[in-house]
Amino acid sequence: MAKASKRIDIYRGRDPRDIPTYSFTEASHCLQIPIETLRTWIRGRQYKTNHSKRKSEPVIQLPDDKLPLLSFTNLIEAHVLDAIRYHHKVPLDNIRRAVMYLRQSSNSQHPLAEYWFQLKGVDLLIEEGELLVNATRQGQLVMKDVIQAYLTRVERDPQGAALRLYPYLNRHPKTLENEPKVILIDPRISFGKPVLVGVGVPTAVIEDRHKAGESIVELAKDYGCETSEIEKAIQYERGLQKAA
Repeated sequence: MAKASKRIDIYRGRDPRDIPTYSFTEASHCLQIPIETLRTWIRGRQYKTNHSKRKSEPVIQLPDDKLPLLSFTNLIEAHVLDAIRYHHKVPLDNIRRAVMYLRQSSNSQHPLAEYWFQLKGVDLLIEEGELLVNATRQGQLVMKDVIQAYLTRVERDPQGAALRLYPYLNRHPKTLENEPKVILIDPRISFGKPVLVGVGVPTAVIEDRHKAGESIVELAKDYGCETSEIEKAIQYERGLQKAA
């Protein structure tokens, strides 16, 4: 009887969601967020007061301070922060206060990735039983019937941990809520590179083949999908190149 082959752990016991993987440029490309905005969220920002220079605290913590690389969990945090900051117009200082409160009160290093936030005006609320805790105002309690959660592009496991992210093809405010989930980022698929949903092929590969002369019809036939899906993959990659 043949011996069962030993399964190789390519992640060496680490959760692939927490491995430093994405450079600032790659993360900016994947999420279509300006790279300087990401740097500010992760590195903080220096600013002048009347008497001195000060530095704002980072909102997102990298897995390794010595490596300028984001993890998949960091991508989720940036995706959520982008939604709160720009789609819902919540001031960054309010978000920073909420994150600091949650880190201290719940011992969570990545609250933006781990909590389902709701909004009340410019405050962030988190659900605790039948109440909502106002994280921005450091624990003030609010009634539960507020705005519905908006994080529909983050797929989570039963425990609430983020598993997959469906990034936007564009970040236009009028299309954010209705944009189809065509592109997928999953740390266990193609090492976290953006792939075409249902096909599993990196969007960069599809764009490379198209640039090399293969038609959209040929690619759709080869991958067994609709031409519209191939077009979306190419659109996504071209958006990344434009942002670079």
